[in-house]
Amino acid sequence: MNVPIIRHALAILVVLATAGCGLFESEETRIPGERISVLSLDRELEPDQRIADLQVRLPRPVETASWPMSGGNANHAVHHAAIAVSIAQVWRTDIGEGSGSTMRLLATPIVVDGKVFTMDVESQITALNAANGDILWQQDLKVPDDDDEAFGGGLAYDNGRLFIATGFADVVSLDAATGKEIWRTRLSGPMRAAPTVSNNRVFVITIDNQLFALNGDTGERNWTHSGFAEVAGLLGGASPAVGDGAVIVPYSSGEIFALKEENGRPLWSDNLSSSRRLDAISTLADIRGLPVIDAGLVFAVSHSGRMVSIDIRSGTRAWEQSIGGVSMPWVAGQFVYVLTNDNQLVCLTQRGGRIRWVRNLPQFEESDNRDDPIKWSGPVLAGDRLILSGSHGEAWSVSPYTGKVLGRLGLPGPVFLPPVVAGGTLYFLTEDGQLVAMR
Repeated sequence: MNVPIIRHALAILVVLATAGCGLFESEETRIPGERISVLSLDRELEPDQRIADLQVRLPRPVETASWPMSGGNANHAVHHAAIAVSIAQVWRTDIGEGSGSTMRLLATPIVVDGKVFTMDVESQITALNAANGDILWQQDLKVPDDDDEAFGGGLAYDNGRLFIATGFADVVSLDAATGKEIWRTRLSGPMRAAPTVSNNRVFVITIDNQLFALNGDTGERNWTHSGFAEVAGLLGGASPAVGDGAVIVPYSSGEIFALKEENGRPLWSDNLSSSRRLDAISTLADIRGLPVIDAGLVFAVSHSGRMVSIDIRSGTRAWEQSIGGVSMPWVAGQFVYVLTNDNQLVCLTQRGGRIRWVRNLPQFEESDNRDDPIKWSGPVLAGDRLILSGSHGEAWSVSPYTGKVLGRLGLPGPVFLPPVVAGGTLYFLTEDGQLVAMR
């Protein structure tokens, strides 16, 4: 062996060891101060002390006779629905195939004219009697053989017709009384979210971020709009909101557009993606929660941690909060309620976006076992309480005034979809396809 080479190698090791002593300091020589990981950039949500004395006042509960589309109506602003103080299960019906290992139940029920309409993962449409849960008719939309694992989409109702967005790229119109098919239109890609219907126009978003405006009578395309295509996104999607002559379109890219309802002409656009987060999942800018139009403002939240209120006319942001979520914000009077990615239920002021209170919800089924995380859905404001459903098979009610937990109710199985309220009745759709009515 070459002795000079060995001596040279030993000298290098000594230098590295000496340098290492400088890199890894002892506890006695550490610089004082709190260490904060550069990968943990989230801030804890806390009530704004400037409005600590602000009393939460809400509009009176109003009887909601129907729930014709996702979000309750075209602008997704139901405000405050009426239900009784005490409720209990009155019926439960199997509506078809529930979620499986590769397909997820995504379509929330709709309620119109004393009927409940549902869609299972195999695109079977069921009409039920809202009074007792009896099945009135069923219609199989016939998933193509080469697309037998297609799922998703949803339902909307208008003027005696059902409009169904499917996971196999078809939009279908059925007669709501009989289930007979009226028309069928093939689009460029499958859909994960329900349609929104307004003024005899059907608005649907495909998974490749294209919006189609269809004629409600014939299914013909009136106009289209495109956002940036995304290679990755969250399971599911958000339906557009329609109001004040505008269509508010949320895309999985984090883009949000305001388009003229008549012809699709762009009015303004914004982007709710965030550069603050560094991990792969939280950088998904998907707008999964439905946007809401109320009092001339648009309320929207993205998964990546940005919640905004935007003036619907000018596109100017009224306020912004560092809040991430995948559920629809619920607007009622001068307050907005939103469920965050961290299972926090937050009450904000409608105008300034200031946090009035925060309620931490359980994140795991057992506090000492982190293997069973809880996925919450909601909230829905009904009967002076915020109602949420959970993947652990419970529904919780929370005071909209203080954030105090008022009670909990056992469900017959896990629920991943938000509750629906119509005719004084709450509807929950479990993961295994059980529709539960409580009133």
